Amino acid sequence: MFKFFSKAKPGKAVLETLKTDIHSHLLPGIDDGSPDLSTSLELIKGLKELGYSKLITTPHIMWDMYQNTRDGILSMLDEMREVLTEKEIDIELDAAAEYFLDDYVMALLKKKEQLLTFGDNMVLVEFSMASPPIDLKEILFEMRMQDYQPVIAHPERYIYLEHSKDFYDELKDAGYLFQLNLLSFAGMYGRSAKELANYLAHKGYYDLVGTDLHNQRHLKGLQDPAIVSHLEKLLETGQVRNMQL
Repeated sequence: MFKFFSKAKPGKAVLETLKTDIHSHLLPGIDDGSPDLSTSLELIKGLKELGYSKLITTPHIMWDMYQNTRDGILSMLDEMREVLTEKEIDIELDAAAEYFLDDYVMALLKKKEQLLTFGDNMVLVEFSMASPPIDLKEILFEMRMQDYQPVIAHPERYIYLEHSKDFYDELKDAGYLFQLNLLSFAGMYGRSAKELANYLAHKGYYDLVGTDLHNQRHLKGLQDPAIVSHLEKLLETGQVRNMQL
C-alpha cells in the first residue's frame, strides 16, 4: 500500500491540518479520472494515507465530453459511500462538480437549475486551456447574481495568461476565489504553470487548494517535498479555507 511521507512525517501532518481536498476525480467511470471501482478505492485509500480526512470529489461537467448531471453524480456518490462503509474505509466523502464554463452552464443558470456546490454555496469552475471564453465574465457574474460563489480551478494552468496577469487581478477584484492544484508546485503541468503558481501564491491570491487527483501518477506526485514546503507557507497566511469545509 502507499506509504507516502513515511520518511517525512511533517508532510503528512501538513495535509492532516489541511484536512479536506476539494478537487478530485474519484467517482468511477464518469470522466477522465478513475476508470473503475477498484481504482477509486485505491486512490481514496492513498489520499487517506497522505493525511486527508475529507474528500469533496468533483467530476467534470463538460457537456461536449462528460455529460454528467447533478442527480447522476449524487446517485453515484451514495453508491460510493456504501462501498466505503462495506470496506471499512474511514474517510468522509462528498461531491460537487467541476463545471466547464460554456453555453450549457449558462443554460442551466438561465433555467435556474440547482448547481452542485460545496461549502458556503461554492461552485468549482474551469474554462478553456487555450483562451478564455468571450462570455466568461458574463457567466461568472450570473453565478454571483444567483448567490453562488465561483471558485476558479487551477488558475495557474491557464498559461496563456502568463503575459496578461492583470486578468487575474480583474477576477480577484470581482470577488472570485482561486483554487491551487498542489501538483503545480511539483512541476506536474510544466514550468510555466509552476511559475504562475508561485506568482499567484506570492500575490496571496489562493483561497483553496486541491489535488485535482485523476490517477496513480498524480497520487505519487503528491510525495514531492516541494509541495509540503509551499503548502506550509500558504497555511501560514491564514487565507486557505480547506480546513473550514
